[in-house]
Amino acid sequence: MMPMFDDLAGRVAVVTGASRGIGAATARLFAASGMSVALIARDADALEDVREDIWDAGGRAIVAPADVTRPDALAFAAKHVANELGDVDVLAAFAGGNGRPQLSESMSPPAWRAILDGDLSSVFYTIQTFAPGMLERGHGSIITMSSAAGRTPSQANVAYAVAKAGVVMLTRHLAAEFATRGVRVNALAPSAVRNQKMAGMPAAQFDAMVRSFPLGRIGEPNDIAAAAVYLASDASGWVTGATLDISGGKIIA
Repeated sequence: MMPMFDDLAGRVAVVTGASRGIGAATARLFAASGMSVALIARDADALEDVREDIWDAGGRAIVAPADVTRPDALAFAAKHVANELGDVDVLAAFAGGNGRPQLSESMSPPAWRAILDGDLSSVFYTIQTFAPGMLERGHGSIITMSSAAGRTPSQANVAYAVAKAGVVMLTRHLAAEFATRGVRVNALAPSAVRNQKMAGMPAAQFDAMVRSFPLGRIGEPNDIAAAAVYLASDASGWVTGATLDISGGKIIA
C-alpha cells in the first residue's frame, strides 16, 4: 500500500533524474496521486518509457529532456513545462548519483568538479530555475536528494560525500530563506536502494550489505518515493528544513 494524499490531485510536479530508479518511482507515485508530472533527465528514451508507464496507468506526464548541470537547458525545459502543464507546485530535484568508490588521493580535479557539478550545483541550478514562480505565488514544496553518504563517512567517493552534505546545507539555507514566502524545502537522504548495478553483485557481498541494515533489508525506490509524496503534500505543511534519513536504521540522528 502506497500513501495517497488527495490534496495533490490537480497539482503540477517536476522531477529531475526521472529516467530510472528513485526519480522514476517518485514520478509514477506523483502521477498516481493525481498530479501532472514533468519528467527531466538526459536520457530521452528512458524518459519516454516512464511517461508511457504513467499514461498507461491513467496518469499525465510530459517529457522535458535536459542536462541539469546547464542553466540554459533547465530554462528551456521550464518553458516547455509552463506551456504544457502550467505553474509548478512541487519540485523534486533528484538528479545525480556519482558515488562510485574511489581513493581520494587519486581523484583528479576534473573528476572532483564533475561530481560536485552533477550532485550539488545541479540542485542549486534546478531550484533557481523553478523556485521563482513558487515564491511569486506564495506556495510550493521543494524536495532535494541527499544521501547517507552525506550524513556519515561511507565507501562513496569523497566528492560525492561532500556534494551530498552540501545538499543538506543548501536545503536548510533555502528553507530558512523561503519560509516566510510560503515555500518549503526538505531533503531525503537514502542509503542503499535497489538498482540495476546491484544485480551484478556477488551473492555473498549482497547478503552482507543486507545484513548491515538493522531493518534487515535494502531500500526500494518506492520507499523513497513514499517519503517524497508526503513532503510534497500539505500533510507535511509544518515541515521545512528537514532531512529525512531513509536508511533502514543505519543512520539514526
